[in-house]
Amino acid sequence: MLRIDSALNGRYAQYGQLRDKICQHGFCIGGNWDYDRGSFDTKIWCDREEGETIYLRMPFDVMQGELDGYNTVIRFKEPYIIKHVVHVGLDYDGSSFIDATGFSQFQTPIDKDAPIINKNKWAHISEQLVNESVLPFVQQENIY
Repeated sequence: MLRIDSALNGRYAQYGQLRDKICQHGFCIGGNWDYDRGSFDTKIWCDREEGETIYLRMPFDVMQGELDGYNTVIRFKEPYIIKHVVHVGLDYDGSSFIDATGFSQFQTPIDKDAPIINKNKWAHISEQLVNESVLPFVQQENIY
């Protein structure tokens, strides 16, 4: 994991309004959300042959409301980059039947926090994404 020093940390936004704007830039709500916290994630690099994907994750806490509500107020925490490595090819373990029949769409990563090479490059790309795609739609002060 590589933490990103960003002006996003500590800023507020209205969840639904922000989601609608940043989804156009490839961000989506992360899979581990709960009603009081979550993250917006985007893929910043993928090598399908090696099974490696680098993501920018922007975690947040819910300050007012519940996460799936359009008017919910969120406050961002420090963004970070994470690299997942997955199996390439067929999965021959016990869940192969489930995967082959379409009931399980994703494999469990081999490494959910693989080492990140070229840290400066990925940090720069991530900072640009946050500055251009997210910061224009958030506020410094508490909005509730």
